[in-house]
Amino acid sequence: MTFLALDVGNTRLKWGVYDSPAPGAKLLDSSAVFLENIDRLAEGDWRDLPEPTHMLGCIVAGEAIRRRVEEQMELWDITPHWAVSSAAEAGMTNGYDHPTRLGADRWVAMIGAHARMLMQNGNAPKPMVVVMVGTAVTVEAIDANGKFLGGLILPGHGIMLRALESGTAGLRVPTGEVCAFPTNTSDALTSGGTFAIAGAVERMVQHVRQHCGAEPACYMTGGAGWKMAPSMSVQFELVDSLIFDGLLEIAQQRLAHHTPLWPSRSLF
Repeated sequence: MTFLALDVGNTRLKWGVYDSPAPGAKLLDSSAVFLENIDRLAEGDWRDLPEPTHMLGCIVAGEAIRRRVEEQMELWDITPHWAVSSAAEAGMTNGYDHPTRLGADRWVAMIGAHARMLMQNGNAPKPMVVVMVGTAVTVEAIDANGKFLGGLILPGHGIMLRALESGTAGLRVPTGEVCAFPTNTSDALTSGGTFAIAGAVERMVQHVRQHCGAEPACYMTGGAGWKMAPSMSVQFELVDSLIFDGLLEIAQQRLAHHTPLWPSRSLF
């Protein structure tokens, strides 16, 4: 029984094949492709994979991309299922004003982080801050009961630089280094973006600490998470597989309770 997990972001599609749809399952194969290359998956990376028994994906790239991904999955006799945000799932409660409007990637990552936190703490709950650093950056707050309290959204490094280039005459400089006291424009831009993200995380940790009266666990994920690691002043764990962890947790609980893995069109 193999399980295909898909994480389709704004820039790349990441996939992993596991030996079962459960947390802690053995990863059999994985890779990532840029979205412009997804039409080659069936004849390329996916051609020799074992046919998945179950599939669950998380997508934020829109309907056109999803259709292209599903076309590539036609080499298997499998129904595609896609996660969507809901009022509650896998021990988490969604505190968004309109739960279904929360980005699926944010929701699935929080579920993965919640399961990881419980496993690491012997099922003793604690509050969390969950950070995704990609094209955009999200910083989520979760209390010890697993309730999503709210979160921040800010531009990632690339969007920040492009915004400055488009809004400032003649500002086109190479990527610089992160340093405490930048003395050239390249370093100033790179350091400014990095510290803006780090500051948002630090502020959210302060908010959760004050609100919950306990030190939160902080988890960071996303393709650009490694760039932030050296510049963080709060303790955190970098987890590349947080969305896959969430998909595995959701799949296990839904299959164990005989709950459908969401229709392919209306999603979870």
